[in-house]
Amino acid sequence: MRRTLLLTVSGSDRPGVSSEIFRACGAHPVRVLDTEQLVIRGRLVLAVLLEGVHDDVDLEACAEHIREIASTLGMDMDVALGEPEKVAAMNRKFRVTILGAPLLPDAISKIATEVASHGGNIDRIHRIADYPVTAIAFDGSGVDPDQIRRPLAEISSSSGVDIAIQDQSLEARGQYLVVLDVDSTVIQDEVIDLLAERAGRLPEVAAITKSAMEGGLDFPEALRQRVSLLAGLPATALDDVREAITLTPGARTLCRTLKRLGYRIALVSGGFTSVIAPIADELGVDVLRANELEIADGHLTGGVIGPIIDRVAKREVLEDLASTYQIPRRRTVAIGDGANDVDMLAAAGLGIAFNAKPITREVADASVNVPYLDSVLFLLGVTRAEIEEADAREGTPTPRP
Repeated sequence: MRRTLLLTVSGSDRPGVSSEIFRACGAHPVRVLDTEQLVIRGRLVLAVLLEGVHDDVDLEACAEHIREIASTLGMDMDVALGEPEKVAAMNRKFRVTILGAPLLPDAISKIATEVASHGGNIDRIHRIADYPVTAIAFDGSGVDPDQIRRPLAEISSSSGVDIAIQDQSLEARGQYLVVLDVDSTVIQDEVIDLLAERAGRLPEVAAITKSAMEGGLDFPEALRQRVSLLAGLPATALDDVREAITLTPGARTLCRTLKRLGYRIALVSGGFTSVIAPIADELGVDVLRANELEIADGHLTGGVIGPIIDRVAKREVLEDLASTYQIPRRRTVAIGDGANDVDMLAAAGLGIAFNAKPITREVADASVNVPYLDSVLFLLGVTRAEIEEADAREGTPTPRP
């Protein structure tokens, strides 16, 4: 084990800086232990950790030579001679992803302080996205992600930022299953309300919905009562509703990117298959589970066919699909906004509350409180640059303001 030399080179970026610095390093009997380079707004920072190949290597002379080369390149350089590099202990790896619009320094400070207070070390900070939100990631080690999940959730609530904490172990890599709620998640609408409006029964349906949200009715009973008010509505109204539905901004980008990654995607909804199926086809999802409206003689009967997709059923769909696709539970993601999604979010490896009600945010691992569904990708480690590059290769424009 030999002494180390840490060089930090900084200055205006241009082609050839890195190659010249490493060429200078190569003139000495040293080996590279670690290196990282970052460019922000044309400013380069290059860090190189070196070690002599034998005990009597003159690291001071090496540093002075490289400093001269850096100077000729118009770069500044800091030098730190250190003790022998120690073998790192087996530490839990974690990533903290922070989303803000805007993202303020105070929130970042609080998060870094909380991680340090639990013995965690932040090894790298880097930006994932600048649009539609600013997203940065802390990659670190030394603390179990579960230990900091709740404290960081409190910071998220008080600081107005969205925070996700994820395990970065090898087991967390591979194919994922992503299960999404539909109403007020993938789409901006509530389908039952659109149907009730066309049936002239919106006030009555809204009253039943309110009662269910206040705990007066469970979801299956509330759904049956609301659907019963649609009796006699022409089946053609389903076509009208399909045309009226608005996708949530970023829904196409999210699904398109997940498909590129080879992930499995499922839509699971307390809404209705006859309305949602075309949306599922458009987004290219693998599986759709929703309720079936009964239709006779071209009109809705006011009944529902088969089992109702409630909060328990949504969780069961996630569990069954994970088993079918042989995807470990830790690599499942659930995204939803309402009480009907609580069990599903709690069962997933990563439960994401999307512009959600308080009861849903309480059980979720992460919350996204901006109206862009593709922001979820940043929590999965996908950067905005990667999304736009992949879209450009396929000739698909990535939406920008």
